[in-house]
Amino acid sequence: MTKLNPYVSFNGTAEEAFNFYKSVFGGDFETVMRWGDNPQCAGMSDADKNKIMHIAIKVGDSVIMGSDFVPMGGEEYKDGNNYTVAVAPDSREEADRLFAGLSAGGKVVMPMTEMFWGGYFGAFGDKFGVKWMINQG
Repeated sequence: MTKLNPYVSFNGTAEEAFNFYKSVFGGDFETVMRWGDNPQCAGMSDADKNKIMHIAIKVGDSVIMGSDFVPMGGEEYKDGNNYTVAVAPDSREEADRLFAGLSAGGKVVMPMTEMFWGGYFGAFGDKFGVKWMINQG
């Protein structure tokens, strides 16, 4: 079963925001990774390395996920471009099918690839401007 979850980017306040969400919803963080945990980000400033790369908290049957925005690929943080739909398919085949279908006519940011956290991940904007992330695994 494929799951859809909101993914929100913050301008340096992801940890503060998710601690607030945790205080309201309760529970524990499912994941907390910093940009410095990513071996591909060795050249980042120490300040950016300490920012949140991925954080998640379960809310009922859903998960709210987020990160701190760091400038990559010429993209800039702006209110309104900080929301993404995260898709968690059950199989690689379904991940590839969804990626190919939803990204058609859009702009691929990262093709589907194996990631250091063990997931099979890709990101893109569709032809309508909606940002998507697909993570299988």
